[in-house]
Amino acid sequence: MPGTKIQEFAFLATLVLVTVAFLWLLSPYYGAILWAVILAILFDPLQRGLERWLGGRRNLAAALSVLACICVVVIPGTLILAALANEAASLYTRIGTREFDPGTMLAQLQGVLPSFVWRALAALDLGDMAQLQTRLTSFLLEFSQTLANRAIIIGQNTAQFVISLGVMLYLLFFLFRDGVALAASIRKASPLGAHETDQLLEKFTSVVKATVKGNVTIAAIQGAIGGVTFGMLGIQAALLWGVLMAVLSLLPAVGAGLVWVPAAAYLLLTGAYLKGAILLAIGTLVISTVDNVLRPALVGKGTMLPDYAVLISTVGGLSLIGMNGFVLGPLIVALFVAAWSLFSDDKMQPS
Repeated sequence: MPGTKIQEFAFLATLVLVTVAFLWLLSPYYGAILWAVILAILFDPLQRGLERWLGGRRNLAAALSVLACICVVVIPGTLILAALANEAASLYTRIGTREFDPGTMLAQLQGVLPSFVWRALAALDLGDMAQLQTRLTSFLLEFSQTLANRAIIIGQNTAQFVISLGVMLYLLFFLFRDGVALAASIRKASPLGAHETDQLLEKFTSVVKATVKGNVTIAAIQGAIGGVTFGMLGIQAALLWGVLMAVLSLLPAVGAGLVWVPAAAYLLLTGAYLKGAILLAIGTLVISTVDNVLRPALVGKGTMLPDYAVLISTVGGLSLIGMNGFVLGPLIVALFVAAWSLFSDDKMQPS
């Protein structure tokens, strides 16, 4: 018996060590692996439909599914990234050459804002016009340069980007082709019971679908509406602000309003009443409505999490992990809740 226990312990220790080593080996490409899994889940209905249509030829169906992912996700994403880099570089150039002068904006605001606002700003050590101009100019320069530099870094690291993309697409092909068998293997190898494993896998799939489909859909709609509106109103760097609204819309209850509300306020305060009213109306009646109507249906219903949990987990994920955090944050919280719910239900079961 003691020898058997030692062998079991040694086997478990070896299992843990090789698993940790395996995860460490994969860590440089965790983003590529994560998005391969996400795309496999999202495009699974297409893969199943192609398999039926092609008479069970899984290799051909998987290849066509990968091609669909390239056309729907990879190519548009690359084009948007390139356009965003150009827009950010253009804004940085305009600020540097004074073609776009934040000082003029502040001077216009100074003439229309009531005195109590300036007294409040002064109390916060923000009332000095020169200081405000310096801070605003510095922020815009740094913001636009950061966006441009990120895109340039991706361009400079073309080899790394191509390798990551290749890993993602290569893995995606096999996830499409062998996804059912892989899921069965996970169920078989899981140390949990069959019911618990199925519940957690189902929760994982539903949260990924809800988080990515819901958030990306809302972000795309809000960013597109905001960017087009900014462009029609003649606001400079409309594409950049549209993308920023799309990114901020990942945060429920905060979102795109962080961009369009100050812009509408600026237009109204500087005498552009018609433009300000149009932006305010579209922001309130269209952009905010999209968030309020679609988010509960697309995100909240799928994750089964309250809005505050989605907000906190999304912010935490973005802070700790970066852009992948908008998926991993709610996913971790949802799995946490599901695991503890299963544990609680098991304890309630009579022995």
